[in-house]
Amino acid sequence: MIRTRSLLAEGSRLRRLAPLVLPAAWGAVAVAWKFCCPLARQPGLPTRIATSVVFLTVGIGMVLGLRHGLVRELTRARAVAAATQRVLLRPPPARLDGLTLAAGQLSATRGASVGGDLYEAVATPHGVRIVVGDVRGHGLAALGTVVAVLGSFREAAHDEAELAGVLRRLERALERHLREPARGEQPARPDAEPPHPVAEEFVTLLLVEVRPDGRLAVLNCGHPGPYRLGARAERLPVGDPLPPLGVLPLPAVLVPHTAARLLPGETLVLHTDGAKEARDHRGRFFALDAALSGVPGEAPAALVRRVRAALLHHTGGRLADDVALLVVRNDRVRVPAQPAEPGLRRPRSAPSPRC
Repeated sequence: MIRTRSLLAEGSRLRRLAPLVLPAAWGAVAVAWKFCCPLARQPGLPTRIATSVVFLTVGIGMVLGLRHGLVRELTRARAVAAATQRVLLRPPPARLDGLTLAAGQLSATRGASVGGDLYEAVATPHGVRIVVGDVRGHGLAALGTVVAVLGSFREAAHDEAELAGVLRRLERALERHLREPARGEQPARPDAEPPHPVAEEFVTLLLVEVRPDGRLAVLNCGHPGPYRLGARAERLPVGDPLPPLGVLPLPAVLVPHTAARLLPGETLVLHTDGAKEARDHRGRFFALDAALSGVPGEAPAALVRRVRAALLHHTGGRLADDVALLVVRNDRVRVPAQPAEPGLRRPRSAPSPRC
């Protein structure tokens, strides 16, 4: 086992040194030309021109060799980062319990495909449960909190019978995540409970449960409400907002808002505040409601692509905050009332006896 690890470490070192082989070879050629070739030691203009050409060629070869190695390492690093980001913020399934889904995100950090926004949708025995959230701050620095919240949601959505129980699990997961750095700063008392990290980092989020009959149960922690697209685009009421997770403890009693319904053929659009607050070079906000009202009956994936393109066009590709969109269309078939079978008649009621 030790021998195998040693060979693997040696192979890794050799791979890191591989880009330097070509520049080193070119350098050896230049040194050999200068000190070993008789022509290089002769005086005169032709000799100086030949020597300059050799060293220029060597310099170009060294630059190209280093560039090739760096490009190869950068390509490998980008592939690893893209795979990691896809696992972290995985695309939702195209179909989930009769619902059609699509999602998209834009990161404010250049070169990153995910940032401080999160979303997830899972089918459970209690209905399709959806979370969309926004971590304070943006970019790669917020990924740790995104991992903590999403990991807790993927477990709690299946385990908890009530939507309120899912939200409390998310609150506890975020609190544990925020306490870990504080524990590391107290080495003298490792068993002591660190102080609560009030308002240092928080998450606004929206929890939605789409029940089999299309009724929506919603818990809103300081997050923008979703849009429902039917004959027109309308903002759905989500009840009184709760405080964002991490700012204040949740109330003792959590009652989801259940006044709305997603009928067959209607679309639900959940988003983060980066979509509403995106500005152009003149400081004008992006008109999200107008963008959503563009094409009635549009497929979720096409809607995400169109809104994403409109956002990039509006901002000129310069986003100040991360953006996430999750589109859900109810494609469950409404079963019509069945007619009575031929030959079967409803029994007539017996005539009432006459007095």
